[in-house]
Amino acid sequence: MNDHSDKSVDSYRSFLLLSEIAGEEPLSQRELSRRAGIAVGLVNSYLKNLVAKGYVRVKNFPRNRYAYLLTPTGIAEKSRLAYQHLSYFTNLYTVARQDYLALFLSLKAEGVMKVVFCGVDEVAEIAYLSLQEAGLELVAVLDDVVPGEKFFGLQVMEIAPGIASGNDTIVISSLKRMGELREQLEHLGVPERRIRSASEGVRNVKEHTREVA
Repeated sequence: MNDHSDKSVDSYRSFLLLSEIAGEEPLSQRELSRRAGIAVGLVNSYLKNLVAKGYVRVKNFPRNRYAYLLTPTGIAEKSRLAYQHLSYFTNLYTVARQDYLALFLSLKAEGVMKVVFCGVDEVAEIAYLSLQEAGLELVAVLDDVVPGEKFFGLQVMEIAPGIASGNDTIVISSLKRMGELREQLEHLGVPERRIRSASEGVRNVKEHTREVA
């Protein structure tokens, strides 16, 4: 990953954490990790950096519990990052919507009417809208990061037991972890023909955003 990519990813993760902290409810680092989809170790590192920059302050609670609260400077930084990533999300929505619709219409033409999503993030929600437009049915959602959560009425399952429960086509529905999830599915023995993802368009949006970030 080049310097531009590193800065873009760091900026986006900081934005996610600042957005979660803005709710002002006492959240543990593990809870922040689950909500933002960032490893606990990385959450700890980012929080230390945000505290050092004066964007976040730590409030102590009984029983060694902590709350992370935004400072006025942190609120301003969150707004700045929101504007910075606005064009990314606008482009992402447009391209992902088109690419996933094309994928689902292609699957439908092949006779596929039921699919499984693997990966839960903002792209998964966009993919779901395209799925509905194409008239396909979502029968399961897999993700090791947020098992037990609800995704449009379906309970998210861990990947390994999830793939063992059926032989439906699996659509990778996360942009951030597209390559990682494909490798995991293949490692678990899922045939390549069962794994599908949107076209290169979605990834091109991501690469362009990193270049200009």
